[in-house]
Amino acid sequence: MKIRIGSRESALAVIQSEMLMDSIRQVDDSIELELVTMKTKGDRILDRNLDKIGGKGLFIKELEIALAAEEVDLVVHCVKDMTMDESEEFPILTFSEREDPRDALILPEGVTELDLSKPIGCSSNRRIVQLKKLYPEATFEPMRGNVQTRLAKLDSGHFAATMLAVAGLKRAGLEHRISRIFEPDEMIPSAGQGVLAVQGRAGQDTSFLKGFDDRDARRSSLCERSFVRTLDGGCTSPIAAYAEIDGDMIKLTGMDLDENEEPFVMTIEDRAVTDEDCVRIGRELALKMKGRK
Repeated sequence: MKIRIGSRESALAVIQSEMLMDSIRQVDDSIELELVTMKTKGDRILDRNLDKIGGKGLFIKELEIALAAEEVDLVVHCVKDMTMDESEEFPILTFSEREDPRDALILPEGVTELDLSKPIGCSSNRRIVQLKKLYPEATFEPMRGNVQTRLAKLDSGHFAATMLAVAGLKRAGLEHRISRIFEPDEMIPSAGQGVLAVQGRAGQDTSFLKGFDDRDARRSSLCERSFVRTLDGGCTSPIAAYAEIDGDMIKLTGMDLDENEEPFVMTIEDRAVTDEDCVRIGRELALKMKGRK
């Protein structure tokens, strides 16, 4: 049996795909694995914000085309980079264990103090609206690209800092670049941040993925994604969601903008045993927040 894993060609994407491959080998070492890398449109166009060139789907469209053409059998994504509407043809087959979901502030190499006379390089509206609360005097300029590209731009000297997900930095072995980690009550993460999703074709065998699947990560991701989907949050929306799991209980914290374009936060806590419960809780919090607007 041979399985081809499709991946973006960035160093971090390859590391994450190799995590899946290692897990499959532990379940069945007779399976032949091949990594197929490709550069997506979202990776190629870095001089414009995602909303100007088609949104988050640009990171997965070419990979889905490869799935449809049967050039690959599985693809690996960061859940936070996926669109909120799941494809029936190419469903999410499994969710990985959640790595650290928090956001980190990164300073230029060798710099120890944040210099707000320079802009913070950030293209995420979710991060910007929360950073403005923490650093009211800060200014912002767009910065896109993979982790290595952003660090190179940061170290060029133009930016005071940038923001990256702790999970990606840990997986890439770049924890030493972290200057400050923001707790979720300071900066609510993106839905699914820290979780990897394996996408494949509907109906295919998934028994070899059992070692990669994590129930709590699935529950939190379904809950958070349901919240964002109900609020019609796209790739440029400042909407944020973070679900904390404690046994059968889920505590979901969500952020949206109010009528004055200021962020407001609400929390809901409920029992969630099934996937449907997780989706319901996300939807209920979103509807409560819609009712406040």
